[in-house]
Amino acid sequence: MLSKIKLFDPNTGKEEESAVSNVLKSHFWASGAGGGDVLKFENEFKKYIGSNTCVAVNSGTSALNLALSLLDLKGKEVIVPSLTFIATVNAIMLNGAKPVFADIDPKTLCINPSQIENSITKKTACILPVHFAGIPCDLIQILKTCKKFNLELIEDAAHAVGTCYKQQKIGVHGMCVCFSFHPAKNLAMPTGGLISINHKNHKKLKSILNSRRWCGITDRKETDYDVKEVGWNYYMNEFSAVIGRIQLKKLDKMNNKRKKIAKQYENELDIDRKIPFDKNCSYHMYWILLKNRKKFREKMLDSGIETGTHYRPVHTMSMFNSSIKLPITKKVGNEIVTIPIHPNLSENDVDKIIFNINKFL
Repeated sequence: MLSKIKLFDPNTGKEEESAVSNVLKSHFWASGAGGGDVLKFENEFKKYIGSNTCVAVNSGTSALNLALSLLDLKGKEVIVPSLTFIATVNAIMLNGAKPVFADIDPKTLCINPSQIENSITKKTACILPVHFAGIPCDLIQILKTCKKFNLELIEDAAHAVGTCYKQQKIGVHGMCVCFSFHPAKNLAMPTGGLISINHKNHKKLKSILNSRRWCGITDRKETDYDVKEVGWNYYMNEFSAVIGRIQLKKLDKMNNKRKKIAKQYENELDIDRKIPFDKNCSYHMYWILLKNRKKFREKMLDSGIETGTHYRPVHTMSMFNSSIKLPITKKVGNEIVTIPIHPNLSENDVDKIIFNINKFL
C-alpha cells in the first residue's frame, strides 16, 4: 500500500508523551480557575510574543468569541476577509454584529487595506484581519485606518503563531490577538486557543475574560462564588497546557523547518502563482493557485500526497446568500490548493511533492 504524505501532522515525541502521562497520574486534569500548567503556559506564551497578558482557552473559536465579547457589537459591523475559516465570521455573528466582507491582496491573500477603508460605515466598530497561512497582514496601514476612524483592531492569528511583523511577534499589535492550537497548527494541542491582550486596561480585561471563560464565575472563595454575567465553558485543560508548554519550547525550530521547505518550494516549484517567500512567515500552510484544481488533487492523491482547499470563501456559504462581489476572493476560492509543509516531512517527501507537482504542470 502506498504510504501517504499527510497535509497536516503534529510534531510530537517522548517529551509530550511523558508530560501527558504525568498529568494523567496527577488526577488534576482541569480547573476553571486556570491554575497549574494553564497559568504557566499563559505566562510563557506572553513572554514569547511580548504581550501585556494572555488568557488561555479551549480553541481558537473560543478565543475569537471571547475577544469580540469585550466590545459592544450588537447592531454594529465588523470588517473581515471572506477567505477564512467559518469560525472567524461565526464569532462576529454570535456577538450580534454583521460581518462586512472586504477583498484580499492577490499576492498575500490577506485582507487588502484599501478595501477596508472602502467598507467602513457609521456602524463599523472593529476590523478583524486574518494573517492568512502565516503571512502577516499590513498592520501599519490597518492600524492607521483604525486610528483615523476610531475603530478597534482584533486579529485572527490562528495561522500565525511565531510570525513576525516589523521585528515584533504577531500578538502585540491589536487590542486582542487570537491564536489557535488545533492539532493541525504550528503549535499543536488536542484542543486549545489563546487571547493576547494589548491594552492600557489589560489587567481588567484579563479579569473579565477569566470569568467569561469559566461560565461567568467570579469572586471565588473556596466553594463560594458569584456570577454577574453570562459566560461560557471555554477554559483550557491541563493536558493541552502541558503539551503546549513543550511545543512552545521547540516552536521556532519547527517553524524554521517550515521556512526551509517553503524556500525549497519557492526555488523548485515550476509555478508562479504561489505563496511568496517571507522569512517572517510561520508557514502554517503553503498555497498554490491552479485552474484545474480537481484533476490536480486527484493526481496528487494517486501519488500518495494529501492536499487541501483552504478555504471556500465564507460569503459563498448558504447562510449568507450574498450577492457581494469580491473578485479576487472568488478567483482564489476556486483555484487555491494547499500542499504539505509540516516539520515531519523528510527530504524525500519534499522532493516527491515537488516532482509530482512539476510533473503535473
